Amino acid sequence: MTTKNLARKIVLDKSTEILVRSAPLLTKVAPVRHASLRAGELLFSIARNKKKSVFVHPPGVIKDRADFKQAIVHTIDRGLTNISTAAFRGLINTLLRNVILEGGDRKATNLFYEQNGTYPPNLLTISPGKACNLRCTGCYANSGMTGEKLDWTTFDRIIAEAKTLWGVRFFVISGGEPLAYRSEGKNILDAAEKHSDCFFLMYTNGTLITDQVAERLAQLGNLTPAISVEGWREATDKRRGQGVFDKVLRAMGRLRQTGVLFGISLTATRHNAEEILSDEFIDFFFEEQGAMYGWLFQYMPIGRSFTLDLLPTIQQRKWMWQRSWKIIREKHIFLADFWNHATLSNGCIAAGRTRGDGYLYIDWNGAVSPCVFVPYSPVNVKDTFAGGGTLNDIWKEPFFAGIRDWQEGYHQNDGNWLAPCIIRDHHAELRRLISINEPDPTDENARKALLDPQYVQGLEDYGKQYQLLTEQLWRENYLQKHEELAGDG
Repeated sequence: MTTKNLARKIVLDKSTEILVRSAPLLTKVAPVRHASLRAGELLFSIARNKKKSVFVHPPGVIKDRADFKQAIVHTIDRGLTNISTAAFRGLINTLLRNVILEGGDRKATNLFYEQNGTYPPNLLTISPGKACNLRCTGCYANSGMTGEKLDWTTFDRIIAEAKTLWGVRFFVISGGEPLAYRSEGKNILDAAEKHSDCFFLMYTNGTLITDQVAERLAQLGNLTPAISVEGWREATDKRRGQGVFDKVLRAMGRLRQTGVLFGISLTATRHNAEEILSDEFIDFFFEEQGAMYGWLFQYMPIGRSFTLDLLPTIQQRKWMWQRSWKIIREKHIFLADFWNHATLSNGCIAAGRTRGDGYLYIDWNGAVSPCVFVPYSPVNVKDTFAGGGTLNDIWKEPFFAGIRDWQEGYHQNDGNWLAPCIIRDHHAELRRLISINEPDPTDENARKALLDPQYVQGLEDYGKQYQLLTEQLWRENYLQKHEELAGDG
């Protein structure tokens, strides 16, 4: 270890130790908390010591990131007022240090770079089980009461290999319903307990968060639930089932009582986009219910009963871009839209992008896909493991490499990051890569979509229209200003 790295490690060790020991003051005394947050911002800029970005960011992108950073600071400020001791420790030692400041295991990421000339994925999304106690309309996973799942040994090995080979310390758990997963006497909470050096985010319908589950989450401190809501009671119950909205509120009450940090997961459709982004709705869940963060999905026409009719219109999507940034900048709320906020991620991160900030998705059957919303898989992790391979072999699959090459070319040619999605905004490109590499559809719905000419034409038209609608926005708010400044220099 170099002197510089040793000094950096000492700074991190001491800083995180002081923060953990100061928990009572930080959570209860506002001036101390605010001062610590300002010190934390300085620590972030010094200690992270990030590799130089290969992107030259336009001023608009820099502004987006600065504004979102402020939202994160305010979010932490709100969250620290009601947090369990273990959750605080997990937030500082695991999320802040291992994930954000360290960026995972640097020894592993550097070794991967030496071997491959690029950086590995920095997160992994896993759906260990398809089973779900609900049957939601238009579910992307077509979940229900089913026995399809990864056995515990495989699930655990995936996490362990992602840690040792890629340096991953952040995992997203989806489903199915994660809390319904059982294998070899183990569940999702057992995974978080075993891998206590990692931070887990779990997408859940919330109905299985009992008093006992909430108490264990508070004790673990490294797993945060993002609870799905579709809107107010009528909209949520219509899609998810009668009484689900009230069950969600009771679950949030249990999490508040035990001091567990939680968020919400929103799916915007043509029918509810304005509702879930209204001031009343946002204030209710973030101020009254205590949600710390929000993930905003846009309905994708895959999975059960897939249809283009539920897609937000291109005008709605543009409005959602404007509205979500207004919420972030004025209310200082962590609300991330996976499609409209690609300026925060340098565009699409599917297929384990080479910049060290990509991801892959593994489902309950072991199928590995470039993204949760791209249900086409060239490889199965069970087969890879059985044949003596590792996650590195999976990452090298030509289908994934083709998507990574497209990402590089698109971004280097000043691609419009307001329309970053390969399946919805660039469907023809995805179809080209599918025809070349012939990945398997992960379910019958994905197969039908592949063969449906109206579906294909509809998505291609949607992407082209949105590109045209946002191209001027992209240039005026981001790229054009950068070109003008470059010309002035």
